[in-house]
Amino acid sequence: MAFMDDFYMITQEDLEDIKESISNQDLPTAIDTIKEFLEKQDRVELNVGVTGESGSGKSTFVNAFRGLGDEEEGSAKTGPVETTMEPEAYHHPKYKNVKVWDLPGIGTPNFKADEYLKLVEFERYDFFIIIASDRFRECHTQLATEIMRMGKTFYFVRSKMDSIIEAEKRKKSFDQKRTLDTIREDCKKGLRKAGVEDPVVFLISNFELSKYDLNLLQERMEQELPQHKRRVLMLALPNITLEINEKKKKALEENIGKVALLSALVATVPVPGLSVAVDFAIVTKEIETYYSTFGLDDPSLQKLCERSGKTIEEFKSLMKSPLIGGINPASLLSLAGAAFLVVAENTVEYAVSLVPLLGTVVAGGMSYMTVSAMLKRALKDIAEDARNVLIASVQTEV
Repeated sequence: MAFMDDFYMITQEDLEDIKESISNQDLPTAIDTIKEFLEKQDRVELNVGVTGESGSGKSTFVNAFRGLGDEEEGSAKTGPVETTMEPEAYHHPKYKNVKVWDLPGIGTPNFKADEYLKLVEFERYDFFIIIASDRFRECHTQLATEIMRMGKTFYFVRSKMDSIIEAEKRKKSFDQKRTLDTIREDCKKGLRKAGVEDPVVFLISNFELSKYDLNLLQERMEQELPQHKRRVLMLALPNITLEINEKKKKALEENIGKVALLSALVATVPVPGLSVAVDFAIVTKEIETYYSTFGLDDPSLQKLCERSGKTIEEFKSLMKSPLIGGINPASLLSLAGAAFLVVAENTVEYAVSLVPLLGTVVAGGMSYMTVSAMLKRALKDIAEDARNVLIASVQTEV
């Protein structure tokens, strides 16, 4: 099956195993089996190590990367002095397989990069964020050199850009682009002088993460991560720029074929009512994921309200998806375009799946097309709703 290369979590053996399992189960158990199988992809871990000197904004970055403020539940401790004495993992509030590690500060007089990396167990991180709040120093370049020697990836991040820009705005000659270019080049110059060839520096404000170089940093991380980790990164990033909103849509879109494939597999098992019941369960789970990923679930909207001053009702008034009233059989049927398509699936699939070979192809194909159509329509509508909410929230903050 050549197309199986596109579905990294699913193998031919997986398909045979799940088909055998559900053929001997009752309807509720079979549905649970399918859900469990789909959840496998959410167990791919992503570990991000965040390091830098004391007071550089490490802990605040750890929080911002996970979409949290410094005083929210589950946030990393912040303060004017070093608060991290040993590596501490902070789980993403929605994706427990994503851990952002707040690492001990560097820059002490006796700092040795190789000993530091052993102390923090460098093997467990997919990449490192090296943060500085002013110039990059010898400790930063020592660490970067050692990380490269050990075959890992790192990114230089200059933090606290909001404070710098506010100070520069007082000058009559202020030009934001020129200011950013000057700061970026100054950082690169210092790194080159310290022995880093062709350095790349990303300018970030932890308190206004959507500004400056966030999109550039995200693109670079995405390019350099293994394929199966890219999706994890993209879904975990806070939905705070239009570029991220669009990339989240594409990442979720790539999963539709995988979900529809499982639906097609279920359609080949001759159990009355199984295919449609599973299709509804699969589609419901995926749509719930869409709302959570785009930050349109009620807890996420509530946080957005606190930052923007708008109410949940105001944001929901911008949403046009037929699912805004709730995910139920009626709203799901509306996604298919016409209810008779799914009703036909329920009756026809059982009959044709009893016919060897031909029946399997027809039943699987019908189920595949139905689920694909429903999820594509749902994702398109929800992504558009998220875009409208994001634009409205930014306009409010400005």
